[in-house]
Amino acid sequence: MSLLLGTTITVSSNHWMMAWTGLEINTLAIIPLISKSHHPRAIEAATKYFLTQAAASTLLLFSSMTNAWFTGQWDITQLTHPTSCLLLTTAVSIKLGLTPFHFGFPEVLQGSSMTTGLLLATLMKFPPTALLIPTSPSLNPTLLTTMAIASAALGGWMGLNQTQIRKVLAFSSISHLGWMTIILLYNPKLTLLTFYLYCLMTSAIFLALNTTKITNLATMMTAWTKIPPLTTTLMLALLSLAGLPPLTGFLPKWLIIQELTKQEMTPVATTIALLSLLGLFFYLRLAYCATITLPPNSSNHMKHWQTNKSVHILITTLISLSILLLPLSPMIFTTT
Repeated sequence: MSLLLGTTITVSSNHWMMAWTGLEINTLAIIPLISKSHHPRAIEAATKYFLTQAAASTLLLFSSMTNAWFTGQWDITQLTHPTSCLLLTTAVSIKLGLTPFHFGFPEVLQGSSMTTGLLLATLMKFPPTALLIPTSPSLNPTLLTTMAIASAALGGWMGLNQTQIRKVLAFSSISHLGWMTIILLYNPKLTLLTFYLYCLMTSAIFLALNTTKITNLATMMTAWTKIPPLTTTLMLALLSLAGLPPLTGFLPKWLIIQELTKQEMTPVATTIALLSLLGLFFYLRLAYCATITLPPNSSNHMKHWQTNKSVHILITTLISLSILLLPLSPMIFTTT
């Protein structure tokens, strides 16, 4: 309830103090969920998350106070002072985990459970993203574009050598945030669309992984015996998150590249499109591990008996949507 309350306050507010209050409620609500297991890694993750978010909130408050000092305005849309704009860009980047402020996010996600990780990767990203939309005209375009390309590059590059699924999904999140940020100044609606589709696909993957109890590549290679249909559709959802053309994940990348080309930013569009190939490599590796019938090397994990366990309707719906939404693109074209 506190998470929903904090998100609602931030999204619906037009005063900086209320937006800051909502972000703080969110932060304080998620910390007990991260540290719920009382494992040392979970406690470490909660501490890292708290320190990172506290620093971001301090910068956000300082940015709004500086703007109010010089302009007398506390309205979110009236952020005009250059220093405040720079501080806000930095603060929201820390909140989201954009490069170069990404260091804590993979560790926090790794130290959390799958359900908490789902909240961290989706719901907790929404309030900062919602703050970026009304303030987008005030943000520093050069800084945003640089951080976006760096996030796409680092998210793909760092995900290559990971074996823990949650860390892979963390770097995937960083990479997708790069795509969202790069188009923010030119088409904020497209940023929101990308975020919604990212949340849809990530939710499907997290819930499927939670059902099959997959935590790393080794367990993924032996999980096909549990629920084969779910493992197969999980592969398709991973490929959708990678942005392969027939699937839902291709839609936001397609629209973003088209919009960047319209804005005569062809070099930027080419760069970020090429950087997405890095992410495609580790998604393909995950998809291969998800559907392989036998591990390619000797595994210490016992094979599991196939069970007739039913899959929750929410998971099947989310996976279906994360795979099959591309035909709706003509309708989305008219709304963005």
